[in-house]
Amino acid sequence: MGTALYTYIEIFKNEFQVGEKRIRLNKIIIPIIQRDYAQGRIEPEINRIRARFLQSLHQAITRQPITLDFVYGDIDVNGIMTPLDGQQRLTALFLLHWYSAKKEGIPDSEYAFLKNFSYEIRYSSRDFCSFLVDFNPTFSMSLSEEIIDQAWFPLDWKKDPTISSMLVMLDAISEEFRDTKDIWMKLKGGAISFYFLPIKDLGLTDELYIKMNSRGKPLTKFEHFKAELERELKKIDESIAQRIIGKIDIDWTDMLWRYRNEDYIIDYEFLRYFRFICDVICYREGGSSQDKSNDEFDLLQEYFSSEKNNCVSNIQTLENFFDCWCHFQGNETPSHFLERLFAHEHQEGKVKVENRYNINIFEDCLQNYADVLGNGNRQFPLNRFIMLYAVVIYLINRDSISEKDFSRRLRIVNNLVQNSEDEISDSDLRSSGNRMPVILLQVDSIILNGSINQALDKNLNNNQLAEEILKIEWVENNLEKQEMLYRLEDHDLLYGQVSIIGLDNPEYFKRFESLFSCNLDKVDCALLAIGNYAQRERNGRRYQLGSSGNMKAWRKLFHKSANSGFERTKHILNELLSKKELFTDDFLDEISNSYIIESENKQCFDWRYYYIKYPIFRPGSFGKYYWNDFENRPYEFSVMQTETNWSENTYQPFLKAVSAKRLSRDSYGQRIELGKKYLICENSSFVLKDTVTDTEEIKVSIAQNDQGFDVGNRIMKLKDFLHHDWGNLI
Repeated sequence: MGTALYTYIEIFKNEFQVGEKRIRLNKIIIPIIQRDYAQGRIEPEINRIRARFLQSLHQAITRQPITLDFVYGDIDVNGIMTPLDGQQRLTALFLLHWYSAKKEGIPDSEYAFLKNFSYEIRYSSRDFCSFLVDFNPTFSMSLSEEIIDQAWFPLDWKKDPTISSMLVMLDAISEEFRDTKDIWMKLKGGAISFYFLPIKDLGLTDELYIKMNSRGKPLTKFEHFKAELERELKKIDESIAQRIIGKIDIDWTDMLWRYRNEDYIIDYEFLRYFRFICDVICYREGGSSQDKSNDEFDLLQEYFSSEKNNCVSNIQTLENFFDCWCHFQGNETPSHFLERLFAHEHQEGKVKVENRYNINIFEDCLQNYADVLGNGNRQFPLNRFIMLYAVVIYLINRDSISEKDFSRRLRIVNNLVQNSEDEISDSDLRSSGNRMPVILLQVDSIILNGSINQALDKNLNNNQLAEEILKIEWVENNLEKQEMLYRLEDHDLLYGQVSIIGLDNPEYFKRFESLFSCNLDKVDCALLAIGNYAQRERNGRRYQLGSSGNMKAWRKLFHKSANSGFERTKHILNELLSKKELFTDDFLDEISNSYIIESENKQCFDWRYYYIKYPIFRPGSFGKYYWNDFENRPYEFSVMQTETNWSENTYQPFLKAVSAKRLSRDSYGQRIELGKKYLICENSSFVLKDTVTDTEEIKVSIAQNDQGFDVGNRIMKLKDFLHHDWGNLI
């Protein structure tokens, strides 16, 4: 019998072999066993599918003809065709032909064949189709309103799912084709066609319908996507279409099957990875995914339409990015491969990733790539995107790169990614702009060549790029020590950046780990006893020090930034590291206590003395301190309890050390309230003022030497003053 191409008009003029006879097609009847017409349902996914389907029909009328794939059906001896598959498309074509005939005033005789299309799901659907063909709308209101307003339309028909869907589709057709001319002529000329495959001698059993039509199950989003992809690929090259669709059905599905969800389907896993690939293509073209649609069908048209100049190249990218996960040998799987690459703790030969991330980055992408949290953050952020991209580039080029070399190169990429939070962006709204196109070029250079491309501008963090260049050369000259370096890179305080220690003293690598296994408060005090290791932030008044309980404070100190004082911090840290191979809390206490004793013996108390001696100066929050004028008034500073702003928990530490309960939260901890008086701390005195008049009443001067350092313990002096005159309040 064979398959042939038909238009909706032509199929009613053709004869088909039925048994021993040639029978002309007289009717198309949707049988009772079929499901209702569904393209007009009001559901988000159906709305999107309907809109895209009508857009493709409109383009077929106005630009380039389209073929709607296969319609399967049985034709009996009376010339009645019962579709097994294609009901939705046939119904849409029935409505489009009706609309164009009525809108363009086509003679009744020319569209009389429309009476030969009917539904037998229920009598109301059948009668509606018949009445509709005879009805001539005025187009003065929406078609659905005008039809419902007719005397022949009983109101209970609105409850018929097929009729209500047809009404929605008619309104959608009217909206899409309102300004389109010569629709009927284009339809007659073959603008929209389909393949019809007659099926004979099978019998119309319930089992056959259920098997071939999956009664009650609309096509999934993925099935629609695959069909549209196949149509686009066929426009480009039939052999390409056959190859890609074949891989989707077999190779890629087999590969993705291990990541199937609870419904035993891999549809959304495929579409998420497809989104990842589209974003790769976007960045490679110099664009931003922020400017693109989140709809897979729009992305299909954006990158794989036959109208795109680089569609063939994009198809090759799609194929390569899927194929690379299918080419593992023996029993090896993508999971086995990724488990060899990544770990949550330092392991020789592996790249360390944060515990919050899945070691199987490919699975992470399949599960989370297209999803966005309610706060706008990506569940598969750009740092993960870059790492997955690096892995894929290796897999595609696996024959020319050893896994050992790749492991080292991936570590370089990971170091760069971890230290480029401010630089990794694909949005022009951020100050760094869209850097992803150049970042991917840098990753290509690292993975394929093992080198940093210094000619690339504005990609990853400049400080880290410079460090990685030095480390590449250092590793080549110190192969026996590379594992020591990698272990240091994986320290929780460093995240791949080791500039705070440097490469000149490899023996310090292990010492750093030993030092920071000690009590952090003791490390803080020992460092400050050696020198002022604080770093000043860009605002000129906030300063960063360590913390007894907040690792973030140390990470900020140990990573180069816009803060000033990094080299001083490095010098002081290295001086401490030079003192011992294995550090203990007792050894650190010795350094701190020696500094306190020396200060007291010399009667020279700088601000560091108080910081080290009194724990109240070291709250363990964010390690943030505020000086208005550090150089000239070093004793006028405040302990901050937040990262950036003052709060009611901020306090002046000299005042809190003397009377915590009288410290005023309303004044951000800058006053001790004493009835109608208040006390403040100045650089060389404490001043008592009247609360009402704000006038100075008593000044408790602090003697200082020529260098501006206290020559007595100001905390003890203030305590003596307050207990003598205000003991009943203190």
